[in-house]
Amino acid sequence: MMIHPQFNAAAIDFGFIVIRWYALSYVLAFILFMLLGRLRIKQGHTVFTKEMLDDLLTYGVFGVILGGRLGYVLFYKFSEYISDPVSIFKIWEGGMSFHGGFLGVLVAMWLFAKRRNLGFWQVTDFIAPLVPLGLASGRIGNFINGELWGRVTDPSAFWAMGFPQAAYEDAQLAANNPQYMAWLQQFGMLPRHPSQLYQFALEGVTLFVVVWLFSRKPHPTGQVSMVFLAGYGIFRFIAEYARQPDDHLGLLTLGLSMGQWLSVPMIVLGVAGFFWFGSKKHSR
Repeated sequence: MMIHPQFNAAAIDFGFIVIRWYALSYVLAFILFMLLGRLRIKQGHTVFTKEMLDDLLTYGVFGVILGGRLGYVLFYKFSEYISDPVSIFKIWEGGMSFHGGFLGVLVAMWLFAKRRNLGFWQVTDFIAPLVPLGLASGRIGNFINGELWGRVTDPSAFWAMGFPQAAYEDAQLAANNPQYMAWLQQFGMLPRHPSQLYQFALEGVTLFVVVWLFSRKPHPTGQVSMVFLAGYGIFRFIAEYARQPDDHLGLLTLGLSMGQWLSVPMIVLGVAGFFWFGSKKHSR
């Protein structure tokens, strides 16, 4: 069984100034967004310009941060944050939701489209291929932090990894499971899936390849967005089977996690929207 490397969460620490790897993962995500956006503009077949891309990034940053934080508060720890509203603003302590950030970005893109007199789906089709590698960067940040670890797996599996940060949760699980207790006594921690890396590979790299390749040829307006929507939902739904559910939520109806239930409408709308847009005659 491998052990999580226990990276120092601080990439730069001058005492009075601390820059964390997780924060840098967001910076990298925005840099990748700009580089890929410029490449799409250079390839042509788009009304977007470099100046518009700069403006688009500003809208996107606010959408990601505000939506991601509010989504985490509402979907995952509402009762905890409502009892201490000030903690909602402590973003540096962690706690961001992709689904919340996704909704935040949609609102931001709607405002951008309205300001620029562009079609909403025209805007989302442009940005859809630019997003997955940013998501991949965020998952690497999660792995460096040793957070959002996976469910318990067999210690003989080549992917099994122990997370010292999960010591409290390991003890709770082992208390009611003799097999887990034996593993805990043998290894000092429970073997888990490094689910952050699974999400990096699925929601990040694989989704990027799929959406980027699909977007290279003209398609009916809206279809690129729907490929991203359905693709993310499917990959997230799969990865959630290896990811440990939030301890305060556990598994919900039908044994699915909150992340899976939030992904279901993305899959349904993405697939339905793909065929609906495909039935139209116009292309982007």
